[in-house]
Amino acid sequence: MPDHAEPPQTRTAGSADAAAAPRASRRPVKAVLFDFHGTLAQVEEARQWVQEAAAACGATLERARATALADRLLTAGRAGGPLPARVPPRLAELWSDRDLYEHAHRGAYTGLAETVDAGIEGFADALYERVLTAKGWVPYPDTAPTLAALREAGVRVAVVSNIGFDIRPHFAAWGLTELVDAFVLSYEVGRCKPDPGIFLRACGMLGVDPEQTLMVGDTPADAGAVAAGCAVLVLPAADPGRDNGLGAVLDLALPS
Repeated sequence: MPDHAEPPQTRTAGSADAAAAPRASRRPVKAVLFDFHGTLAQVEEARQWVQEAAAACGATLERARATALADRLLTAGRAGGPLPARVPPRLAELWSDRDLYEHAHRGAYTGLAETVDAGIEGFADALYERVLTAKGWVPYPDTAPTLAALREAGVRVAVVSNIGFDIRPHFAAWGLTELVDAFVLSYEVGRCKPDPGIFLRACGMLGVDPEQTLMVGDTPADAGAVAAGCAVLVLPAADPGRDNGLGAVLDLALPS
């Protein structure tokens, strides 16, 4: 090396060049759309559901019988629960329309419950009525804190649900109504997830572009929001009362 040559420079992570390196981009989030069942709340434990419905009919079920009935009813199909193992042909039309019309939702799920003989008069209707009440559901532990943090940050919120009944009374009973700007329910708007139209309707109601909106859910139907231009976060559903990781929404929606 010539006497006048300078030694090569060693670049470090803290050098000016490193500081000037491009950073990963992140879309701003001005609104968050939440699924209802499996994302913000879960139906109550199945045995309790069965026992409460029986009590409404004036019957008392012992634990073992209630557990056995619950297992059979879950296989048959529960509103807010697993899909039925089989839909009887006579219920096929109601089933296909269940999230578009109130009568179809009720008829489909009471019809499925009636395939299980519990020997209790009015039991199928009582099971369905339990789902229509806030007592039949359990909000996830992170639901209220997450919605409150978004409200404080000025992020608009909508609940987007494939459902055949009004869930607004549930939110009122839980003290969460003031934290939700809009409810977009399939039976009211005539569209079901994953149809992009239901997500676009929600964005329109919030006055926010889809490109600035995050959809949060627990199923592939919720991921259909991508076709509407929204970002999507899919979280696995958890049992009632268990943490489902909803706080991850704040990591994506709020400035770091």
